[in-house]
Amino acid sequence: QVQLVESGGGLAQAGGSLRLSCAASGRTGERYHMAWFRRAPGKEREFVAQISSDGISTYSADSVKGRFTISKVNADNTVYLQMNNLKFEDTAIYYCHAQDSSGRDYWGKGTLVTVSS
Repeated sequence: QVQLVESGGGLAQAGGSLRLSCAASGRTGERYHMAWFRRAPGKEREFVAQISSDGISTYSADSVKGRFTISKVNADNTVYLQMNNLKFEDTAIYYCHAQDSSGRDYWGKGTLVTVSS
């Protein structure tokens, strides 16, 4: 069973930074395509950023480009989301997502990011 454990959420002021991390565990030797999604209060879940299983290719939503950076450590299947120049509208629960080589999807429980204006 694959488990995703997120950490790093919290409170930040607008213009500040936070770094989220997500560790995938459960299957030795597997590499995961990983991503971050978020759900803001009263809104549907939306895509934030993704990174390929080899950690080379990345893609981010327009709303976070130039501010958020996704990265991955393949050795331990940990993905990071460096969030800079945070805005009030970045307030949300951030969810880690992983997809294995068979196409199965896994989700973390989420970590809350609150940005004060």
